[in-house]
Amino acid sequence: MSDAAAHEFQFASAEHQRETAISGIWLFLATEALFFGPIFLSWIFARHADPSAFDVGGRRTDLTIGLANTALLIASSFAYGVGLALIGFGRRRGMVAWLAIAWALGAAFIGLKFGVEWRTELSEGLFPGAHFSIHGPARSGAQLFFAFYFFATALHGLHLLIGLGLLAWIIIQAERFTAENHTPVHVVGLYWTFIDVIWLILFPLIYLIGRAS
Repeated sequence: MSDAAAHEFQFASAEHQRETAISGIWLFLATEALFFGPIFLSWIFARHADPSAFDVGGRRTDLTIGLANTALLIASSFAYGVGLALIGFGRRRGMVAWLAIAWALGAAFIGLKFGVEWRTELSEGLFPGAHFSIHGPARSGAQLFFAFYFFATALHGLHLLIGLGLLAWIIIQAERFTAENHTPVHVVGLYWTFIDVIWLILFPLIYLIGRAS
């Protein structure tokens, strides 16, 4: 394949196209970090104002599911990394197999988080509102904890669903990728890793700090 056929007309070369795509995803992830950053800072500030109430809320979360979901996302990033390495050697079928594993692990996270954990928490009356099940002096702060919790995990889940869609697209389009031309696999891999990093920040905020206090 000639260099002219390997890139779109608006780019000077295939390398220029690749560098532009990688720079673009890094810029996008920077804006995403600016989006999530204030949420985390607000969460920390609110907890500092009423730590005991936040601890009460944190202890009502399911640590076992939190640990399981953390393991699922770490394993999914590892699987994606293996798939990315394999396409670098031109092993397309191996890439598809490992990316399918990464997709399944991400889907399992969604199932556990929203199909099991959220469902249990909603049934226990932990959604902020008039029917919130935690009473006493910690009620207000615990409601604020769960307001942050549901909002942040919903946003993370939305990003993960988008990632699953992108990953599925990579698998479906696998025939177009070669050892020399697989920039979209790299770009989606960076986004997938970013989703994991966000969860690794959320995990201690949700499950660990309240139990350690």
